[in-house]
Amino acid sequence: MNIYGAFLKKQIGNYLFGSVVAVMAVGSLILLSSLEISVVEYGRLLIVLVLSFMIMVFAEVSVFLKQIRPVRTALMESKPTLAVLEEAYLHTHQLPRHAVLRILGPHLLGLSVPATLMTLWMIHSGLLSIPYFYLLLAVIGAVLIASMHALIEFYLTCSAIIPLIKEFRNRALEIYNVDFSLEGHVFVPIRPKFLISCMLIGTFPLFLFIMATQIRMNNTGSGLIGLQSYWAWAGMVLLIGTFFSSVAALLLTNSVQHPINELYQAMNHVKDGRLLQVQDEYSDEFSKLVAGFNMMVRGLQEREQQNRQLLDSYFTTLAVALDARDSYTAGHSLRVAEYSVIIGQLAGLSGQGLDDLRKSALLHDIGKIGVPDNVLFKEGNLTDEEFDQIKSHPVLGENILRQIEPVEKMAPYLSGVRSHHERYDGKGYPDGLAGAGIPLHGRIIAVADAYDAMTSDRPYRKGMDHERALMILEQGRGSQWDPEFAGLFLDYFGKTVKSGERQYPGRTG
Repeated sequence: MNIYGAFLKKQIGNYLFGSVVAVMAVGSLILLSSLEISVVEYGRLLIVLVLSFMIMVFAEVSVFLKQIRPVRTALMESKPTLAVLEEAYLHTHQLPRHAVLRILGPHLLGLSVPATLMTLWMIHSGLLSIPYFYLLLAVIGAVLIASMHALIEFYLTCSAIIPLIKEFRNRALEIYNVDFSLEGHVFVPIRPKFLISCMLIGTFPLFLFIMATQIRMNNTGSGLIGLQSYWAWAGMVLLIGTFFSSVAALLLTNSVQHPINELYQAMNHVKDGRLLQVQDEYSDEFSKLVAGFNMMVRGLQEREQQNRQLLDSYFTTLAVALDARDSYTAGHSLRVAEYSVIIGQLAGLSGQGLDDLRKSALLHDIGKIGVPDNVLFKEGNLTDEEFDQIKSHPVLGENILRQIEPVEKMAPYLSGVRSHHERYDGKGYPDGLAGAGIPLHGRIIAVADAYDAMTSDRPYRKGMDHERALMILEQGRGSQWDPEFAGLFLDYFGKTVKSGERQYPGRTG
């Protein structure tokens, strides 16, 4: 309840400050410095002003209590519901806008309508000796005064609601472990806020000066021609003043909106995973914001690099651990990944696509974890049942990767793991896919996996030589393996089987 009391106290102080500045001080300045009437009539006008002010305060307080009811409800309850807290949080953000509506509604009508009616009655009864024309000026003045008061109240309320917003967020976190956020929603855009503020600040003194001068000239007995000339001059001054205020407001708004839009777009890039820094082209405080944002992006880039290295190490370690089950196949996954990257580069892959291929190749045999050792390492011929167990490892591998969170991070590797034993002619497993229907990674890994399997020693046979393996790849192009990727692999190793050339680099890994 203390924070609610502090908020009320601040709002009352803000209201009195705005009222004194915009209503009493300015209104009295026009009355006391411009009107030439008797002391008695001054007293009667003061009574009208006081009575109107009391009506205005009553109407505005009633509206204010209604406006802050959601705030009071949330703060008075010891354990408000999440819905009550969220309503109060959102409503608090709108209090500055409500303050403007409150000033321009009950405030303006509560002051000008009673004051106009009472003044009309006094003029009609002979209690005041002022022209009816002054009532029109008074109404215009009331609108100007209310507008200035609304402007003051808006900015003071923006400052006053900050503790309330923090309180509602803290309560939601403590009680329900939920953090409130506007998620970028804007209740009061910068452009109209700056435009209206600058125009009021620029034109308000001009209106007051012109109105006070009009009253003074009328009291000094200036003729009709003199008044007409005055209003022609006054109209020109108002037009020029309004024009310059509008231009200044537009320039100021643009100068603030541009860096905000730049930072907002950059934040959207960060949200989408593109860690791009903002070009620092500002010489004011926005330069500090840009510097802080770029510092944050550099920190995220460093963490992203560390996470990428950690993930790479994780994939490599997993592949090495898998290969360590069998001394005969040690390094198989690393070599298949190396050959797959070579084929991918020759095929035009780069960046993230090439990295996804490499990781898929590292994990292509992860499903063999689920195949019993007595089957996986059997030296003799496999029974049909045992061979079915071997053939299940692509599906087992996919299922294993699907258990890793977050699921979407593993998605790029699933197709390569599942389909690396499919054949180009459709006679492979587990799905019997054919041709371009086999996923890209599966077609590439199939070539690399076959070459390394043929050239590696096994418990039941010794690995064949390089030339023989390439000849089998050549023979299986278009039937077992994708002709394009098998051809790229053969060309890279400088092997033309038909001509019998033997120029090729040695195996690595």
